[in-house]
Amino acid sequence: MKLKNKKVLTVVEHDFEDSELIYPHYRLQEEGAIAHIVGKEAGKTYIGKNGVPVVTDYSFDQINIEEYDAILVPGGWAPDKLRRYKEVIDMVTFMNDQKRPIGQICHAGWVLISANILEGKKVTSTPGIRDDMENAGATWHNDEVVVDGHIISSRRPPDLPAYGRALVEVIGQ
Repeated sequence: MKLKNKKVLTVVEHDFEDSELIYPHYRLQEEGAIAHIVGKEAGKTYIGKNGVPVVTDYSFDQINIEEYDAILVPGGWAPDKLRRYKEVIDMVTFMNDQKRPIGQICHAGWVLISANILEGKKVTSTPGIRDDMENAGATWHNDEVVVDGHIISSRRPPDLPAYGRALVEVIGQ
């Protein structure tokens, strides 16, 4: 149980990539992490791109981000919605300022772009947003997972095993 008592927050909105939320969420719980899902509304069911439902534990305004050790942003189409919430940008910015782990996969890079935290960072993402990542000042790599300090990035669902291992390693430090 490498992550016993570590608190991890996953942000959600409709049309998240199902496996990119579910796999890391349960993987971190397997390692002992306390994993919460948070959205605009508490107790609301959000539906993934492939129909998987998740119910939020809390709303954005119920969270004290200072209590969390890491934040995860799943991909899909949800990041394009999540980056419009000031609360999400503030949470990601706080975690970046504190050098706490930030996990992002696939299109989740959009949230980090909107938080303006990618300048000089090495990252990966779905190739479809490579230009966006580079225009935000990041150096993009076509690898299954890239760790640059506290930022853990991955491309897409086939890379989830490597992403899960990297999350456990970085959050456990």
